[in-house]
Order: sequence, then structure tokens, then C-alpha cells
Amino acid sequence: MVKESLHIAIIQANLVWENSNQNRLLFAKKINTINHEVDVIVLPELFTTGFTKNINLAETMNGETVLWMQNLARKKKAALVGSLIIKEHSNYYNRLLFVHPNGDINCYDKRHLFTLSGEDKVFTAGDKILIVAYKGWKICPLICYDLRFPTWSNNTYNYDVLLYVASWPQKRITAWDALLKARAIENMSYTIGVNRVGQDGNGFSYIGNSVVIDALGTIVSTITANKEQTEIIPLPYQKQDNLRQQLGFLNDI
Repeated sequence: MVKESLHIAIIQANLVWENSNQNRLLFAKKINTINHEVDVIVLPELFTTGFTKNINLAETMNGETVLWMQNLARKKKAALVGSLIIKEHSNYYNRLLFVHPNGDINCYDKRHLFTLSGEDKVFTAGDKILIVAYKGWKICPLICYDLRFPTWSNNTYNYDVLLYVASWPQKRITAWDALLKARAIENMSYTIGVNRVGQDGNGFSYIGNSVVIDALGTIVSTITANKEQTEIIPLPYQKQDNLRQQLGFLNDI
């Protein structure tokens, strides 16, 4: 049965460079202040470390951050989403975890590694799209640079929500804004982008511009740039479903 409105909490935050303990404390505090109804809580890309290629910071699927995410998801009775560095079978992944309230986990390994920064020299690319079934909704979670490759998110899966976690720098923020709107419009889908703010250990600046966009390309969130902020946005299911039936664009893919 479809939950009529999915309440999404997006957390735009500064990160402590390469300090998993401090970042877990930071996000735990922010998450624990959420007192309204929420179904999904979304954190930025590599939320425990910032966008680093330091594989010494890698964790395992039995590690502290995964257990932390499971505990928080159970406590808040909401799914918790974010990516971190995971080591598995001697490979390293920029892995997004979708942690359900019951502790179950869906994983997505970043498909498009950011060659400009050398991410591809350190991490192993994923090769599978993930569609998460949650409360009757279909959610497609992706990571940062994936945003530039529209064929990867092509909505042949009939998903309801397209979700990007990111560390997208200020110098290319115009592309972030434009591409998120394009993905929403072409896929007739609610589209969410959660980006960080602040400056990382490599000197790159981030202004956030986290956003929720509807299927017509209209921004339905109010988070502002350069500010740590949490916002909860309801996504009405029937509104989008009616629009898809009325226009029928997805039938022509």
C-alpha cells in the first residue's frame, strides 16, 4: 500500500574533514532534533569524512557507521540514507546505504567515479542501479557525479523519487542547479539533491543548494545556500501520479 505523502528530511551540513566520530556526533544531534513526522532522512555524500580518497578511513559493512545508521533508523522509525567509504573483498567503494527502520540495508555503489579528482584511481565503480521499495514508493538513490549522466537515471523503472547525495563544489554549482531540474523534468519524478556546505581539507568550498523538485521542475523546498539547515518536505503521491497519467511522457521512453 502506498503511503500517500512521503515526508523527506534533507540535512545540509558542514563536515569535519576525515573525522568519522565527529561527523556521527554532528549528524546524530541534527537527526535527534527532528520532532515531526518523517519517513526518509538524507545525508550528503561521504558524510563521515568529506570527499576524500583516503582509503585508510574505509569501514566495513559490520563497522561502526553502519551500526550507527541502523540504530538511528530504528530509533527515529525512518529510513536513513547517505554514502561512506566501504572496503569489501579488497576493493573500496563510495557506497550509498539506504537503511530501513527495521535495520535492513540496500546498497548502491557509485557508478560514475569523478575522474577529474582521481576518484577512479582509488575506488571501484558500481555497475547496478538500485530501486528501493519503501512504503509503497520506488526510490532511485544515486551519488553526485552520476547526476551528469542522464541515461543512467532514465526512468524505465517507473520510480517515484530520484535522490542524489553529493559533495558538489561551489565552482560548478550552476550545473548542479540546472541538472537536478533537468533530471526531474525528463523523468517525471520528484528529484532530491542533498549537498554539503563549508570547506573541505583540500580547500574546496561548498554552498549546498540542497533542493527538492517536483516532476514539472518546480522547487518545493526552501533551504538556502551557505547555511546548515534541516528541512522536512512532504511529497504527495497522488499529485505526481495524476500528472504522469495526464501527460503520459514516460510511456514514450
